[in-house]
Amino acid sequence: MRESRTGGRRRSLPRLLAVALPTLALSVAGFTAAPTASAGPATAAMSHATSRATQNHKALTDPDRQTFHPTGKAGQKVPTAHLCATAKPGHASCFAQRRTDIRQRLAAAVAAATPSGLSPANLHSAYNLPSTGGSGMTVAVVDAYNDPNAEADLGTYRSTYGLSACTKANGCFKQVSQTGSTTSLPTNDTGWAGEEALDIDMVSAVCPNCKIILVEANSANDTDLGIAENEAVSLGAKFVSNSWGGSEASGQTTEDTQYFKHPGVAITVSSGDSAYGAEYPATSQYVTAVGGTALTTASNSRGWSESVWHTSATEGTGSGCSAYDPKPAWQTDTGCAKRMEADVSAVADPATGVAVYDTYGGSGWAVYGGTSASAPIVAGVYALAGTPGATDYPAQYPYSHTANLNDVTSGSNGSCSTSYFCTARAGYDGPTGWGTPNGTAAFASGGGGGGGTCTPAQLLGNPGFESGSTTWTASSGVINNDSGEAAHTGSYKAWLDGYGSSHTDTLSQSVTIPAGCRASFTFYLHIDTAETGSTAYDKLTVTAGSTTLATYSNVNAASGYAQKTFDLSSFAGQTVTVKFSGVEDSSQQTSFVVDDTAVTTS
Repeated sequence: MRESRTGGRRRSLPRLLAVALPTLALSVAGFTAAPTASAGPATAAMSHATSRATQNHKALTDPDRQTFHPTGKAGQKVPTAHLCATAKPGHASCFAQRRTDIRQRLAAAVAAATPSGLSPANLHSAYNLPSTGGSGMTVAVVDAYNDPNAEADLGTYRSTYGLSACTKANGCFKQVSQTGSTTSLPTNDTGWAGEEALDIDMVSAVCPNCKIILVEANSANDTDLGIAENEAVSLGAKFVSNSWGGSEASGQTTEDTQYFKHPGVAITVSSGDSAYGAEYPATSQYVTAVGGTALTTASNSRGWSESVWHTSATEGTGSGCSAYDPKPAWQTDTGCAKRMEADVSAVADPATGVAVYDTYGGSGWAVYGGTSASAPIVAGVYALAGTPGATDYPAQYPYSHTANLNDVTSGSNGSCSTSYFCTARAGYDGPTGWGTPNGTAAFASGGGGGGGTCTPAQLLGNPGFESGSTTWTASSGVINNDSGEAAHTGSYKAWLDGYGSSHTDTLSQSVTIPAGCRASFTFYLHIDTAETGSTAYDKLTVTAGSTTLATYSNVNAASGYAQKTFDLSSFAGQTVTVKFSGVEDSSQQTSFVVDDTAVTTS
């Protein structure tokens, strides 16, 4: 009986703080409805896409792939090689930085070990990203010069992390010149090749189901890169990543119109690596300027912590008030009369950098940093969020969904007369914008990805359990007002497991999400355990239909409740069952307590 958990047989040890490993919180976005039956090549293509998605989901949610191999502390000065020379006027520099204190190794040398640096699973955990989604989306990467090893190195990166193959032969990867040629490519360049490896690896990490087009400009001058930008859009990419830039110039508003004014396309641009100071094209009014953070594990409900990336007076994320570009209508900060940089941010600190594989100019696995990492990460998040509105400039989306970002409130990237231009604070600031991804909702159009209108509503029945088991399907005794565990609000909650013996509890409810709506699934979770150590003995799995949203365990135990949020917008127009499944082993209790659930449309 349920009462056995509140009596003497239930262990009453102090609740444990969560360990510094991140919880796996993987939300759903971009999940498409099943196709109608058909025959021939279309069926084969869909089957292949489904197989790829299944493989990638498994790779991103495999507990064995969640380990993080840290390489430094936030803001720590680590030796790096800047892969591109400082830009001359009229030219751009790439922002990739490769660590030189960590020995590069070919794939064969790390066959029995995971590469150092942040992995795809780490990025998905840190940014609460879906393990599904992105199928049918194309992300373009625009860089200068040619990387002859791009396809082969991408294959090594993806296979090492268990991701599906992305090749020219299977239609996932395409490598073209600024005119779209697949055979007449620019001259090879070892520095920009490292940039290209970083970019396509980060797109793969965030959106492994996406297709990738690498568009290589003939040179790093503004005109060639601009032509390549236009080519990326003409090839059908709705998401374009740019990890390069230079100083502002009076003629940049003309370049805005020529190269970056593409409504319906999410264009991300690195904010620069030279610390405080505005750079172009990040200050273009038509792009999403992406700043950089230091990302480390933490003993909090998120499992991660971020601060402004700043290493020295000349190294850190860029930010600032444009001298030339007008302020977009959606930008509302009052200290800068023109375009303010940045909009959002992601990891960039080389001391907390990402794993990348490059053999042209590099010697295999290495740790990279720079806002060259953050721009393709955010481009991939845009792709997971779905196709932008045809007339939208997607840079505006985060400004309408600021609650769906991780607000970065500590650190600065230099000295400035207007504090928020260079110093993090609650809400908007220059170095990190509105913050870093927390799921995909902040990067989606307001209409649920498919257009149309939506009436905001809360769809779950009896969301706080105060009416007992009404509308819910639950194991016996799960929904209760027992005194052994407090509710988040009210008297009732759903208490799964906690017996200290082999036991399984479930809790579920089906919900219909209207077409044309975005939908967010939230609940408060408290985990109380008598287990010790870092082994996950007892587990709670949260699913939407057949898709796993998250898995928690006794190692995530913490005092109090923490709110969890997942994007269910991909299920618009469908009925989906949200379900909690708790499985406890034969010794030492773990209680998974859920309260104040909601599926909210917008």
